[in-house]
Amino acid sequence: MSTAITFAEYGPPEVLRPTEVAPPEPGPGQVRIKVKAASVNPLDLKIRSGLMTKAAPARFPVIPGVDAAGVVDAVGEGAAAAVGDEVLGATVGGSYSEYALLERPVAKPAALSWEVAASLVTVGRTAHRVLGQLGAEAGQTLLVHGAAGSVGFIAVQLAVARGITVIGTVGDKDIERVTALGATAVRYGDGWAERVRAVAPGGVNFVFDASGAGVLADSVALTGDAAKVITIADMSAQQHGVRFSAGTADLGGQALPELVQLAADGRLTVPVWRTYSLGDAAKAHADLEAHRNQGKAVLLP
Repeated sequence: MSTAITFAEYGPPEVLRPTEVAPPEPGPGQVRIKVKAASVNPLDLKIRSGLMTKAAPARFPVIPGVDAAGVVDAVGEGAAAAVGDEVLGATVGGSYSEYALLERPVAKPAALSWEVAASLVTVGRTAHRVLGQLGAEAGQTLLVHGAAGSVGFIAVQLAVARGITVIGTVGDKDIERVTALGATAVRYGDGWAERVRAVAPGGVNFVFDASGAGVLADSVALTGDAAKVITIADMSAQQHGVRFSAGTADLGGQALPELVQLAADGRLTVPVWRTYSLGDAAKAHADLEAHRNQGKAVLLP
């Protein structure tokens, strides 16, 4: 038997409890890892609280979490890794556990810490996916709302690396952090659109909303075309004719290896805010709900 964090009902962080479970057995193409780190994503909190019941109804008990990094300790037929390999990826059946299953493991470079490796998966692939959907190219201007958040912070770095001019809306405390990435940071809140126009007299080509802060109408006005705006956080997207980008799939299988290499080479920073023991998963959720974090929360089984 092993320990996993589970919840058997929707509710506050306290519904998360350590539970004795049998380690999962890998099926064809799968590997089982001894989890070294599992990151906590905002989606985990929404699922636990019941906010996602219509889109993704839970089958209790649930082991939450998607992202994990660890050491392969068992493999299924045709698996793309061997016992002893250090890997990371999206789990099947939850990541808040001592053992987890991966279907498409990606090798973890030695230069990448366990915490960063686990933190990169969902937020990195989300940023990569949305930039691809927008189609921004070198020389164009991209506005990122929530540029200091987990997804926005990576999106800024990827866009800058591609030669795209990036403007990011942030709080006062994050202006220096985002500016250091090579972007132009402007303060969010009332008057943000005028501040963006002031630093982008040539206009804004695309907008990536990672904030969900009610910025879609003005974002459409800035670009002049709702098709050039994508949100991952504002459920009113349809009202504004804006695409809502959801899902964590890396259909081509190329995003995560690229992100891992960039991070290992020091060309992509993934800030880790706090680490917790596996048994403190409820505290991690509570802290994320109570604080404005500057990076990822990571569980260390």
